Amino acid sequence: MPNKHDTSVWYVFSKVTPYAKPYFPLIVVTLLLNLLSTPLILLNPLPLKIVIDSAFGDEPLPGFIHNLFPATQGYGFNQILILAAGMIIGISLLKSLQGLFLWVLQSYVGEKIVLAFRNALFGRIQRLSMVYHDSVGVSDSVYRIQYDAAAIRDLVLNALSPLLTALFTISGMIYIMITIHWKLAFIALSIIPLLSFFTKYSSEKLKENWSWVKASESAAMAVVHESLSSLRVVKSFVMENHEQKRFYKTSQVALKGQLKVALIGGLFDLMVSLLIAAGTALFLYTAAVFVQDGTITVGELVLIMAYLGQLFGPLTSISKQVNYLQSSFASLERVVGLLDEEQDVKENPNAITIERSLGSVEFENVGFHYKKDQPVLKQISFKVKPGQKVGIIGTTGSGKSTVLSLLSRLYDPTSGEIRLDGKNIKSYKISDYRNQFGIVLQEPVLFSTSIYENISYGKSGATREEITQASEAANAHSFITELPNGYETTVGERGMQLSGGERQRISIARAFLKDAPILILDEPTSAVDINTEALIMESMEKLMIGRTSFLVTHRLDTIKECDVIIQMEKGEIKEIIENLNSVGIEKKIKALKQSYHG
Repeated sequence: MPNKHDTSVWYVFSKVTPYAKPYFPLIVVTLLLNLLSTPLILLNPLPLKIVIDSAFGDEPLPGFIHNLFPATQGYGFNQILILAAGMIIGISLLKSLQGLFLWVLQSYVGEKIVLAFRNALFGRIQRLSMVYHDSVGVSDSVYRIQYDAAAIRDLVLNALSPLLTALFTISGMIYIMITIHWKLAFIALSIIPLLSFFTKYSSEKLKENWSWVKASESAAMAVVHESLSSLRVVKSFVMENHEQKRFYKTSQVALKGQLKVALIGGLFDLMVSLLIAAGTALFLYTAAVFVQDGTITVGELVLIMAYLGQLFGPLTSISKQVNYLQSSFASLERVVGLLDEEQDVKENPNAITIERSLGSVEFENVGFHYKKDQPVLKQISFKVKPGQKVGIIGTTGSGKSTVLSLLSRLYDPTSGEIRLDGKNIKSYKISDYRNQFGIVLQEPVLFSTSIYENISYGKSGATREEITQASEAANAHSFITELPNGYETTVGERGMQLSGGERQRISIARAFLKDAPILILDEPTSAVDINTEALIMESMEKLMIGRTSFLVTHRLDTIKECDVIIQMEKGEIKEIIENLNSVGIEKKIKALKQSYHG
């Protein structure tokens, strides 16, 4: 089950930012480009002040203009206007270039960070135990990787850099306003405490609701995933409308959350607008009185009013960015929950390597449960010698497949011990241990690539000759060569372009190619016709030669060649049958069939 984890802002930040560490130099460049907007913004009102105070009035031009553009004859009215117009164009050009470079760099860095983060999460989630995946489901994991992970870009680039830029801009504007008149600066700053209060209150509410929205959207995606994955069943039972209604009903929960978020955000914007309007009105009234008293000039009034607008703009931006970040933090909390998830199947720090096992297997008093007080297996004990063929039979739910899952270490037993070649399987490196198994499942798992790639999944770097030999051994080569593109034929999602028997034979060819010393066959013929079953059984008999093999089946006729038969019932071993000759095994199979039918 998913574990509880720390959801504080600093903890989430500390867990996520290391994934952006390789891109810190580019992030710093992005930040510097963002900060470059501060002086450009501060220069914006200057041309207007120059025109009012120096062209129409008698105020001298700022000293830096004389340094940049010295004029021996001084500046006339037209020259001042041309200078002011040139400054407007120059400032605009610089701002446009700064914006262009910033947009390109942010896009590049942002996408690189998100890709690296998604890749790390995908690698992490693949290595989490089956207990986690059984409890959470595929759709939620997909949502976290594809949608929640993108929030790292919002945190590192789209929010953090503008926040810092806004802080620098505010600092610059406050300094300039103080130099003009400290009382006006005090009035402008007086709204900050109230603005901070509204921001803190709305942020808490938004964070709570965004978490709800993300969970609801993930649930809606689960409905889509389930329905499309089971489309044949949906169509067969004419349940398209039912699934559509189920999706709509689930999505409505997310919609209500989105509306609540919009309402909180809208009310916050309203309060901020009223607060800034009141501050601006008070500021204008006071500044107008100062102009009338001769304390400041009209040009300074225009300049300081322009700065006031650009001061309140970043203040509003900071408040909105803090609220905007709540959506990102809600997503990143979900991702951090995934990163903090502990693995149930853990590798021993002193794990030993294993190249190729002999194939002896022993279960000693093995017990297992998915949930406490609900045991699936109880006190399972048996021994298998290298090269023996083991048939595991029993009614549905008796624990047959669970035994194989424990053997291949998809789960760890909750009690008892499993040994391979006399050593506890937990003592081996997980990758080495799992490489000892070739697996053929009831529902063959194929990927939406070519037949060649699906077979070569069993052995990295396999040659064409090796793949062909494996296909021939699996009785698959003949039908593959008859396909339009042969081994390059794309099998479609989950291999649905092929029949069930063809998919199974490709799965067996993959096991042949892997050439593992232990073979797991979980109901490999349950979903095929009699003729195909004969072909599959023929290839499986060849595959089992020289390998320790475990065959789970409902079809009792398929266990005739087994050396050991384990009969399971309600999570326990009812009987272990071994050392039977061909006559004895026939009689035993007949007796088992009668007992099952009875």
